[in-house]
Amino acid sequence: MYAVIETGGKQYIVRENDVVDVEKLGVEPSQEVTFDAVLMVSDEKGEVKIGTPTLEGAKVVAEAIVEEKGDKVLIGKFKRRKGYSRKIGHRQIHTSVKIKSIEA
Repeated sequence: MYAVIETGGKQYIVRENDVVDVEKLGVEPSQEVTFDAVLMVSDEKGEVKIGTPTLEGAKVVAEAIVEEKGDKVLIGKFKRRKGYSRKIGHRQIHTSVKIKSIEA
């Protein structure tokens, strides 16, 4: 069984017991999180339910594991023949969640 959820403006394919890194949720570790924006659910038989845009009554329950910074992304600016160059870095904060159950 798997589901497609939407959080933080992104879509994720999740299965039970998966660990997924999502945008910062602002919850404490070991706290339960419920994702109500479920776009699609597939069961063990292979039946697929697709929402328009979301499924009514479907939810994915997860447990927050840790909130940490991701890898550094480097941004460089450069203008030729002007002596101008600049390098900036950014580390996005994300939350790791473990999927506990999918309810259709």
